[in-house]
Amino acid sequence: MDPEYAAALEQAGLLKGIPLPKTVAETRAISDLLYIGVHNQFLQSYLPPENKYVATDRSVPVEGGQITVRCLVPTVGDEKETFPLLVYIHGGGWSMGNVDMDDYLLRIQCVEHKLSIVNIEYRLAPEHPFPIPLNDCYAALKWVRAHIATMLCLKPADERLHNQAVSNTSLLGADLSKGFLIGGDSAGANISVVLSHVARDDPIFEGRRFTGMYLCEPNICHYSAYPESLKSKFRSFEEYSDMPTLSRQALDQLNGWYNAPPTDPRFSPLLYPSHRGVPRTYIQAMELDPLRDDAFVYAEVLRDAGVETKLDLNMGVTHAFHYGFPSLPAATKVRENLKRGLEWLLKRA
Repeated sequence: MDPEYAAALEQAGLLKGIPLPKTVAETRAISDLLYIGVHNQFLQSYLPPENKYVATDRSVPVEGGQITVRCLVPTVGDEKETFPLLVYIHGGGWSMGNVDMDDYLLRIQCVEHKLSIVNIEYRLAPEHPFPIPLNDCYAALKWVRAHIATMLCLKPADERLHNQAVSNTSLLGADLSKGFLIGGDSAGANISVVLSHVARDDPIFEGRRFTGMYLCEPNICHYSAYPESLKSKFRSFEEYSDMPTLSRQALDQLNGWYNAPPTDPRFSPLLYPSHRGVPRTYIQAMELDPLRDDAFVYAEVLRDAGVETKLDLNMGVTHAFHYGFPSLPAATKVRENLKRGLEWLLKRA
């Protein structure tokens, strides 16, 4: 384990792990504290000035209700300028998290990369089990497709345009020919992979396919559904089954709340019969993560399918450590890798 990370865990009394909460409410309370509160409090000082971007929340109709998407659009001097677009899906084991989870991080990326971003807040299990979180994200993706046609950007000095940003639901400032990315962390990465297959195969996305995918510590296949030919490559699930931030017991609890059939490719996307045509992919993995080999195996499968793939391994750290301990040098490296990974994807759009 990274010595600075180990010391931070020990100081927080978490070196032996976070006690497994008994209820989803307790789980979400811990998530809100560690994965949202601590993370955003640290990143607050890195936020770009408010006149550099516009953030608006939109309601998207879904079956049985509606969800929120947060749209981040850079401000520019030329209202005709347009940007590549990232559709982002938060993590949290399909049962935790919300649109605030990576909000500050995405605001930083929006300005640094001149990148429009749609951040999806899907409904959570166990109240909304599989496939509802996935279907919500698919509905949001179709909403994005429908609202791409209006490509208006903002001049910070133009109050009329700023006010229009607050009222115009089609304001994304995007040009998909400059890049159309999808990505997320953990469960968000899982949903991203599934949607990359859906968008590849769905005719409504003809001419508007993803050009890149970002996956951080992805969950690619349920451990009971590993393909026989690849089982020997999934060593990390047993080797790191009792790590402080994600254990096998915790995974079983989250998988139970999501309640997806292990062999359904919409839950275990490694099981899709073909991975050809998936967009070029950038992956981050954590060395001491039970899901580490999900990232390794998926990178190998993508390369075998002819998909350009880049993978970075963060040494000596566990799943989602960068949320609870964002000031560590190892967490800074995760954010730097994200920046370089997005640059790598966008340069090849």
